[in-house]
Amino acid sequence: MTFNDNARVGGNSAKRRGGTVAAVGGGAVGLGGIVVLLISLFTGTDLTGLIGGGQAAGPQTGGERIANCETGQDANSNDDCRLAAASLNLDQFWGKTVEGYSKPQLIIVDGAASSPCGTASNATGPFYCPPDQTVYIDPTFFAVLRQQFDTNAGPLAQLYVLAHEYGHHVQNLIGVMDQYPNNGTGPASNGVRTELQADCFAGAWVADAADQVDESGTPYLEPPTTEQITNALAAAAAVGDDHIQAESGGVVNPESWTHGSSEQRQRWFEAGRSGGVNACDTFAVAAGSL
Repeated sequence: MTFNDNARVGGNSAKRRGGTVAAVGGGAVGLGGIVVLLISLFTGTDLTGLIGGGQAAGPQTGGERIANCETGQDANSNDDCRLAAASLNLDQFWGKTVEGYSKPQLIIVDGAASSPCGTASNATGPFYCPPDQTVYIDPTFFAVLRQQFDTNAGPLAQLYVLAHEYGHHVQNLIGVMDQYPNNGTGPASNGVRTELQADCFAGAWVADAADQVDESGTPYLEPPTTEQITNALAAAAAVGDDHIQAESGGVVNPESWTHGSSEQRQRWFEAGRSGGVNACDTFAVAAGSL
């Protein structure tokens, strides 16, 4: 999606953090951790060296403000600012949708950053960490999608990834994660249902994103174009379990799925875009219709 050039986005609370190498920890929920972890699983190749080489995570706090990120024009020209600016829109949307909504912290990762859930980097991919209610995302992850997963990762595709992680924050707030804890892998597992619901939440946000405004009443974002929607759907397909299994040279095995197939991820994104948040109860759907 394209930001309105004169929208004011400097009030975002995103921070830049990085420089610490750490091992992957447990508890993270997100789109991108599968990039390394599933490839390792399906190929038998140990790729954990990409995400810290087993070193212990050092503590990190705070972070620096995202520089040169004051207007929609800045957001249109810079991935870091685009993500930071979108956090304002997402918080406004969810603040109107979920009673008692509280904002997550957004950390723009520079290289690698530690979290209670382990390392954040472009190798682990974007994730939401429930213990500190923080979304971690390294914008260079989008280059990984372009180079390795045959998608262009354009502006709306990037915002879909961010909105998916914000969807996990909403799940944490409304009790979904407690009510439906991890029960293993499989095409109808709680993990798959959790991820598909986050895709659906992202679609619901995209449908209303152009309605959110800055303090002067200027919409943050223009309505998405058909091409941008296509790019977002391509990003959803790129991180489908079946696509990653096929790309890694392994057998497509639904019993090992943790996020859902490419078709499911696209379909649930579109379900949210057409039906809103109320269309996103993936836990009420029979396995065969998921």
